[in-house]
Amino acid sequence: MGIEEEYQDVLQNMEMAIVGVYRDHPELADFQVDQALEALGRSYQREKTGGQPVLPKSSLAQEVYQAVKVMCEWRLGRENIVDEEGQPMGIEPLTVDEIQACLKRLRRSIETWSKRGGTQGYLNYIRQFIG
Repeated sequence: MGIEEEYQDVLQNMEMAIVGVYRDHPELADFQVDQALEALGRSYQREKTGGQPVLPKSSLAQEVYQAVKVMCEWRLGRENIVDEEGQPMGIEPLTVDEIQACLKRLRRSIETWSKRGGTQGYLNYIRQFIG
């Protein structure tokens, strides 16, 4: 089973966060999303070794970073997210390695769709699947 099948729900959670930022900032570009995901992946790597988190330089990339980090922290079992009724949404916690694998998969998707669709190719591609 590939990462897309095994972690489809996790990838969708992360992409929902990305699309949320894109809706608020239509000028957001794929490269800024990639910068955010790359920095988040490095932050989780540094967490394993006791290092400090890495933040992207641009404010839009930082906004994506923070939005996706909330989803990652929830999927790691560190944060609580509630549903429409205010009930906690319980999940089976993932490992940092699993989160990093998902971040890497999204970065490969950004690369693919940016080549096909230009500076917002990835964002426009995922937006059609996120309600």
